[in-house]
Amino acid sequence: MKAKIRDKYLLYKVRKGDSEAFGKIYNIYVDKIYRFVFLKTSSKEESEDITGQTFYKVVEYISDSEKQIENLQAFLYRVARNLVADFYKKANIQTVEMTEIIEETLSDEQVIPEKRIDQKLELEKVKLALKELNDDYKDAIILYYIEELPVREMAQIMDRTEGAVRVLIHRALEALRDKVQ
Repeated sequence: MKAKIRDKYLLYKVRKGDSEAFGKIYNIYVDKIYRFVFLKTSSKEESEDITGQTFYKVVEYISDSEKQIENLQAFLYRVARNLVADFYKKANIQTVEMTEIIEETLSDEQVIPEKRIDQKLELEKVKLALKELNDDYKDAIILYYIEELPVREMAQIMDRTEGAVRVLIHRALEALRDKVQ
């Protein structure tokens, strides 16, 4: 709840022309948005460009609109998600898997070498399976399991009801399990 109040205050200050407030918003959310975009594109350069475009569009929206943003984090993810979709439409490129980020989450210090080999083999299975999932399923897995967003925020990002998001998460996980096996 503190984050929502902080975000509302920062948005108010940005509307009043405070560039430092926007810098704070950027610092709070840039890593999350970049990671989300990178998981969808796997290109460092494209991820940086799309992340920058996301914040540019948001500041443009804040400046040009009297509409209130109820949930800044959800709004940022939604803008980023739309920009990634536009990127793929323009480039006509298939979405790529999120193996790199999964590998980063596996801490070398916590895993003994034999288990690390098994995990690498499992990751290859997951990598192949993720390629075959549709974009909504990939988004559900990324937002829920990697970004650890609550269903309520995912619903705002994906423009769905909370019930529909819960079903989507369940189906995405089932589809991933089926493809891995």
